[in-house]
Amino acid sequence: MSAVYLAMVVAGLALVVWGLPAAHRLKKPLDILAALAVLVGVVVALLGALLVAVPGFFKG
Repeated sequence: MSAVYLAMVVAGLALVVWGLPAAHRLKKPLDILAALAVLVGVVVALLGALLVAVPGFFKG
């Protein structure tokens, strides 16, 4: 399971790295999607980092 959590961190960071410049480079309706991708990337990366550090966090 740890590989899945590491993949979440990598995918989240990839979304952030792509979305930050794209939010400034793309035209009006698409820049909002890029900004949302950054937000999703931050959430996914933080969730993946949490699950790597504490694997049973969401298990009662």
